[in-house]
Amino acid sequence: MSHWRSWWALPLRLIVGYGFMAHGYAKIVRGPDVFAGILAAIGVPAPDLMSFATIAVELAGGFAVLIGAFVLWASVPMATILVVAALTVHLPNGFSSIKLEAVTQAGARFGQPGYEADLLYLACLAALALGGSGPFAVDGVRARRAATRSTRVSASD
Repeated sequence: MSHWRSWWALPLRLIVGYGFMAHGYAKIVRGPDVFAGILAAIGVPAPDLMSFATIAVELAGGFAVLIGAFVLWASVPMATILVVAALTVHLPNGFSSIKLEAVTQAGARFGQPGYEADLLYLACLAALALGGSGPFAVDGVRARRAATRSTRVSASD
């Protein structure tokens, strides 16, 4: 039973990693200059630089979390992006990430999301940073190799 307890990390890694990469990819497809314009509109300093930095963190950090590599280190800039987004964009919209405004013949129409999803992503990053990357993670492979090397070194002493 204790073997299966570490599996909680895998679905968190997959959804957080994929989610960040999807957001970074969407910013590239629309154009980093479009995202820089949004950042300028909300008063972020150096919006062009911050646009590229955000996209890089979302893509590289998302990939790192997805494969379970350097999760602790990747979580810090990723959490920073989430906090900034929650405070500058989503906080005025309240908590709920789903705001049903109307149902028309064309389907449901939703309003601007609140900070709920930001908090969920932050909670997942915190859990991964504190609890480890779980199975099928590069961090686990690196840790096993380091342990094997240190065992060989101490055995040769």
